[in-house]
Amino acid sequence: MHGSGRNLRWRLPALAAGVVLVVSACGSSSTPAASTGAVASTGTAASSGPATAPSTGAGTSSAPAVGEFCKGMNIVFFPGGTPGGGFETVVYNGAKAAQAAFGPNVTYQWSDWDPSKMITQFQQAVATKPDGIAVMGHPGDSAFDPLIQDAEKQGILVTVMNTELPKAEAQYAANGTGYVGAVLHDAGASLANETITRAGLKSGDEVMVWGLKAQPGRGERTLGITDTLTAAGLKVDYFEIDDATNKDPAAGVPIFTGYISSHPGVKAIFIDHGNLTSAIPTFMKAANLAAGSVYMAGFDMSPATVQGIKDGYISLVIDQQEYLQGFEAVEQLCMTKSYGFGGLFINTGAGFVDKSNIDAIAPLVTQQIR
Repeated sequence: MHGSGRNLRWRLPALAAGVVLVVSACGSSSTPAASTGAVASTGTAASSGPATAPSTGAGTSSAPAVGEFCKGMNIVFFPGGTPGGGFETVVYNGAKAAQAAFGPNVTYQWSDWDPSKMITQFQQAVATKPDGIAVMGHPGDSAFDPLIQDAEKQGILVTVMNTELPKAEAQYAANGTGYVGAVLHDAGASLANETITRAGLKSGDEVMVWGLKAQPGRGERTLGITDTLTAAGLKVDYFEIDDATNKDPAAGVPIFTGYISSHPGVKAIFIDHGNLTSAIPTFMKAANLAAGSVYMAGFDMSPATVQGIKDGYISLVIDQQEYLQGFEAVEQLCMTKSYGFGGLFINTGAGFVDKSNIDAIAPLVTQQIR
């Protein structure tokens, strides 16, 4: 694969056949251990190096079976937040399924959704000289790209999940740097537009947005929400999710209740955070809000979010299909290392979930696949 830029990155839907194969073969994955820090699989170490083509030519031998072609490859994988967290556990489960299917050795690093910690852990991962690293792009291109450049010079493959690093993806696409996740600004805009229609919002109505606008890259989804609402003439009250709430949604209860007490006329609230979306029923109950009294919109599925939708507290959710973010990132590294494939752009942004379709999705959420 030659060249760089978005024309190079194939925009693919989920690779359904491969996922179905893995789910049927492996079943649902267990949740990560409660302890923090790295969780490593066993296996012998392999030397690092650039992507190489398979040693045997086409037609000289049969292709290796699933579960064999990536054995011996060492990968460091960043699921995101903390072990047991609703969103990151599903990412982790997807990565574990790919690990079981393709055979690499994978070490997992938890970041508490802290961009600075992601940078430090990436530097530590590079020092161990793995064959590949799957990162979340929350720190942004300016912080991450010099480190990725250094890793690439050492022959370490890097691919990106959840939050784009557009410059790095363009520069190293031919080396296997892909992206798997939602197109963030588009996802935020879609949620805002859908909510305006469903909730009957009109110019001058007051809405709250609780997001991560200050984070480079990751903030694009929040900007998609606020840009769309502002363009529609709505009065937007914006609150940045602080570090404590980013790590533990319970820390946000006083912020939410304080806002509601001083803004009783708010029509809709947008929460740009999967784990905080799952805590919407807790927030509303703490603020003495009845289910459905305020239109609540957010992101990502979890068992708590399913129940919140069924009980009427959560009105609308976009599902990122985060299981695929874990699965396809590991697969990307394996395919590049084993066969020299370039980076793929896989948009996991899905449709909307509400009371009308939650029953169809709920069983998969229970299994921590959706």
